[in-house]
Amino acid sequence: MSDSIRRFSTKQVIEHLVLMVLFIALSVTGFPQKFLSASASQAIVNLLGGVGVTRLLHRISGVLFTALVVWHLAGALISIVRRRGQLSMVPTKKDFTDALVTLRYYLGLSRTQARFDRYDYRQKFEYWGLVFGGLVMVTTGLVLLFPVATAKLLVGQVIPAAKLAHSSEGLMAFLAIIIWHIYNSHLSPDVFPFDGSIFTGRISRERMEKEHPLELERLEGTKEGAPRGRG
Repeated sequence: MSDSIRRFSTKQVIEHLVLMVLFIALSVTGFPQKFLSASASQAIVNLLGGVGVTRLLHRISGVLFTALVVWHLAGALISIVRRRGQLSMVPTKKDFTDALVTLRYYLGLSRTQARFDRYDYRQKFEYWGLVFGGLVMVTTGLVLLFPVATAKLLVGQVIPAAKLAHSSEGLMAFLAIIIWHIYNSHLSPDVFPFDGSIFTGRISRERMEKEHPLELERLEGTKEGAPRGRG
């Protein structure tokens, strides 16, 4: 595999696979509860063994998702404290200028393409949306999982508010994954019909040159070149 480059670690590959499985499990068990009157929801609930089993599976998936979020954030924090990790996901001024450069390029107003490092502004936006959305789901999920304990500590109105926030955030996350993530990862002309780098951990050098030239230059110790134009 001399023409490919290691892009994701084994830990990152496993985290993504676990997240993908849990997201599917939470969606399959969560939406039938949100739209219980729909015939499709009733069919799914019956297939899973009833409302009680569906709720149990949803809660188990939620607990595992919470553990995954804590594991990921703790690992990232420890890496930063030990100075082993890079702040490659932190938005910078360059991300805003890259977004403007990309917009001008797509509109045909410029022949210059933005040159990205390890992650571009779209990937950072998606990542932080997942992090903050995940924290909302975890927090509201714990409130709904322990309503009695919550009512003893906070006002009772927190529980229905948490239910609404949990349901709405779940729907928003589902739409973001279906519309935004699936398109960028599988339907975009640059990667169609499938981008398997997050599953294999490797990416072709050709794609690195095109999508992450600054990272490639840093890995190979070459000097940053001039911005690329069309053709």
